[in-house]
Amino acid sequence: MNEKSTLKIEHARFIITVDPQRRIITDGAIVITGDRITEVGKTAELAHVPAERIIDASEMVITPGFCNGHLHVSYAHAVRGIFPDNLDANDYLAYVFKLQSAMEEEEEYYTSLLAITELLKYGTTCFLDPGSTKYLDACLDVYEKSGCRIIVGSQVVDQPNPINLPQLTLSEAVSRMEDTIQKYDGRLNGRVRAWAMPFSAEYSSTELLKSAKRLADEHQTGMTMHQVNNPGVIEAYLQNFGQLPIEYLEDIGVLGPNVLLSHSFGLSDSEIAILARTDTKVAVCPSASLKMGMSVTTKGRLPEMLAAGVCVGLGTDAGNNSNLIETMRSMYLTSVLYNDTQQATGVVPTETVVEMATIQGARALGLDGEIGSLEVGKRADLVLFDTRRPEWRTLHNPINNLVFNADGRSVHTVIVDGRIVVEDHKPMYIDEWELIQKVQGLGEGLLARTGVEFPTRWPVV
Repeated sequence: MNEKSTLKIEHARFIITVDPQRRIITDGAIVITGDRITEVGKTAELAHVPAERIIDASEMVITPGFCNGHLHVSYAHAVRGIFPDNLDANDYLAYVFKLQSAMEEEEEYYTSLLAITELLKYGTTCFLDPGSTKYLDACLDVYEKSGCRIIVGSQVVDQPNPINLPQLTLSEAVSRMEDTIQKYDGRLNGRVRAWAMPFSAEYSSTELLKSAKRLADEHQTGMTMHQVNNPGVIEAYLQNFGQLPIEYLEDIGVLGPNVLLSHSFGLSDSEIAILARTDTKVAVCPSASLKMGMSVTTKGRLPEMLAAGVCVGLGTDAGNNSNLIETMRSMYLTSVLYNDTQQATGVVPTETVVEMATIQGARALGLDGEIGSLEVGKRADLVLFDTRRPEWRTLHNPINNLVFNADGRSVHTVIVDGRIVVEDHKPMYIDEWELIQKVQGLGEGLLARTGVEFPTRWPVV
């Protein structure tokens, strides 16, 4: 849509606004002018509002676009599904970054485009790629073509590591993060943001972590890194610093409202209290954590973080460890996992899960003033679900159906910044089958070039 054009969506069965009152509007309508929402209400109330285009949303449920707070988008789809299900986590990461380091610009371009197409088709309109994209200049065209909203950066480490991440000097790492922020933050009418992204505290010096936080503060942007408190990490911090990992991060001054920690397993009560006190954000990735055997149900401590007031969003991690990148499946898992752990029901209510995928997910990304709810003045990022499908019926409580029944197959239309990017289940900017075939060929070439191979357990004849 151009700046002056107007789009009206009317007769929606339900609009899940996630506004401050958490209104669910029946027979609802939304008016979009340019890239902003200008009206939200009943269809009858907005009947007088003219529009260049009107979409009939009868029997549809409309939600804000979903936010994915942790997704390595650029490398996985080309080699998706190659890793055995019993591969050790560190071995997995070593292979991941060996393959990623060998990727060429064309491979990363089309791999990113396919991953983003999957995200958009299934309702995720905004996501954070934690710094693993190498060819950002080329991929900027992907972001423009697809219309997605994305946070990028350059993942850096300055310490030895067992997972094939290139070790930089401190000055090289800081310069790379700052150059990325200066070059990409605010591009594409603000749809692209850039953050400081040390890979993890485990592989970063104290000076690198402090520098990353300084960059985030000075450039009024964010900082993210992986943070998993497994027993070995906890023991190392206690030996080296006499503190638990989150205590150490607070002590050196690198926590705060503009910091997002991904995964965040194995936290103590005192560490959870620190996250709440400093307003440090968290992105949990239940699908990846389950697949990699990370004891998410016993060590994830999501209910405790929520109870303490920590802002927690949802992620999926990469398409070749989680293998799935659909935010809705993270919603479902989050809503049911902890019931089993605590042998109770409603431990993480469905409404909370929807908030984690929308307004709280946007807050975790520093974007809740712009997206995450359907309110006048916000960016027009929204999803239309076609409920004329068996998995949606019968339809009485749309929140329950959204979390427990539905998945991305029922996404009919997706709008980002007022632009229709998916319509009638089809991406509007690419021939999907041609793209899939392109990435298949690129992936086969990448595996042949690197010599990475994992034989199947059953014979392929």
